[in-house]
Amino acid sequence: MKNKKCILVSACLLGENCKYNGGNNYNQAVIDFVADKDVLAVCPEVAGRLPVPREPVEILKGRPCDVNGNFYDKEFQVGIDHTLSSLAEKNIDLAILQSRSPSCGVNQIYDGHFSSRKIEGSGLLGKFVAQRSTNLVKKIF
Repeated sequence: MKNKKCILVSACLLGENCKYNGGNNYNQAVIDFVADKDVLAVCPEVAGRLPVPREPVEILKGRPCDVNGNFYDKEFQVGIDHTLSSLAEKNIDLAILQSRSPSCGVNQIYDGHFSSRKIEGSGLLGKFVAQRSTNLVKKIF
């Protein structure tokens, strides 16, 4: 049913251990904010069948690439397609996405050279969500 409003949230912010290093980005303010709301928690990287833990990935010239130079276009596309399929069934009116992530990043991502340098840009899902004009929480609480 598509009538009820829903919030799209990066699963790592809700405490799911889906980060590349096996950890999460648990954020109590996000938990409190969504406590009484319908939530769609997503991790496109896990949905794309990438393991946890896994090598870190950054966006290099628009493509997801790990520190060893391996590209993960197919896995990221599978994960994003899965997420988009889930989105089609929901009435998403807000997205709270993890900053700097190669999939969920909003406004800022790493530079693609594993230098810890951040640049302006979005992850692959973050870019799609922004283009869809869903309201994004640009900074985490």
